[in-house]
Amino acid sequence: MNRHQSSNGKGKPSGRGHNTYRKTSYARGNAPVKKAVQVNEALNPDGIRLNKYIANSGICSRREADVHIATGLVTINGKVITEMGYKVKHNDEVRYDGARINPEKKAYVLLNKPKGFATTTSEGKGRTVMDLVANATSSRIKPIGRLGRNSKGLLLFTNDEVIVNKFTNSKHGVPRLFHIELDKNLKLEDLKKIQSGFKIDGKLIAVEEISYIDGASKKEIGLKIKNTGNNIIRTIFDHFNYNILSIDCVAIAHLTKKDIPRGHWKHLTQQELNNLKML
Repeated sequence: MNRHQSSNGKGKPSGRGHNTYRKTSYARGNAPVKKAVQVNEALNPDGIRLNKYIANSGICSRREADVHIATGLVTINGKVITEMGYKVKHNDEVRYDGARINPEKKAYVLLNKPKGFATTTSEGKGRTVMDLVANATSSRIKPIGRLGRNSKGLLLFTNDEVIVNKFTNSKHGVPRLFHIELDKNLKLEDLKKIQSGFKIDGKLIAVEEISYIDGASKKEIGLKIKNTGNNIIRTIFDHFNYNILSIDCVAIAHLTKKDIPRGHWKHLTQQELNNLKML
């Protein structure tokens, strides 16, 4: 794995890629931002009628939605709903014929996460990544996977269940590249064991690639993995008795940190989205 060149210092990957971004919009970095007001909540504090919700999602017309509701094809939070005037609340999970639907515009936001922000949508957790993308869209986006509070790097947000499933599919998944700094040199024998795959409590732990970073000490490692959780990385190195000093996600598939300063975000271009869907 070649060493990335960066102005941040020796051995730090810059995340440079081949894509050129234009008309990039950014949030205000780590400055406090106001929570975006959801359109549905503002205009419909008591919820939106179920048939309108279905029609807005593009499934069918309101009249056709009434038929689907009556025949039991629609569930809300796991329960079949046949009531025509049922009001959908903003946190409800609505499914039509088993597939989740959403009337909101699909949004895809890529954040370069700084340290000190928790990857959660829950309130009362201090500073979270949702604060950093609050002004990105009125759609109810959520992060795919997570980075620990003290980890940094790329994090993708969306309300598109198809994309979420692509990342969380255990068979295929989407590769992410991490720059990891350990408390001591990684032994070659341990690197080979990680690359070959090993078991913890009978469960196979597999990575796509692992290597030393050219020109840096053997404390700095490049690791490509498809798992979306941050804990799996710590689990790997804990197993071989290494402490992790820093974790930086420098790439998600073809997406890099190019033109996204730390603490800022951008909307995916149509080409980036198309490439992601083809994985």
